[in-house]
Amino acid sequence: MTTMDLERFEHLADAYGADLRRWPEAEREAARRLLVADPRAGRVLGEADLLDAFLDAAPRPAPSHALRERVIADAAGAHLGRRRGLLGPFAWMSGAGWAAAACAGVAFGMVLTSQMTAEIRADTVLYQASLTAPDDAEILAAGLGG
Repeated sequence: MTTMDLERFEHLADAYGADLRRWPEAEREAARRLLVADPRAGRVLGEADLLDAFLDAAPRPAPSHALRERVIADAAGAHLGRRRGLLGPFAWMSGAGWAAAACAGVAFGMVLTSQMTAEIRADTVLYQASLTAPDDAEILAAGLGG
């Protein structure tokens, strides 16, 4: 029977999210025991669940039609060159297709990250505004003696 500390639990929650079914099978039982024994583990899963919800709610942008066609054309061109023997035995080293795929991945990542961070920042501000804390009117009233 293995034991788990909170640091390992946090690491797994960061890597696999709040759903223990996605965690490595060898870690699940120890995680369940820690959840029962330590209330901080429940808070960690709560935070992971919020992050999972943000990621699930994020839009999934599709590559533009032009980019898709360019990648297909580059891949087809590399394939045709190989079939004709123009590129020789090292045709697989042609980087045009790989470069196009890498550029598409970078563009996708930049768009997704900027949209996600903007939404997360807005949600965070709204969440913090909903917390029970003195608002500006209460602070000003206290300062004016009223």
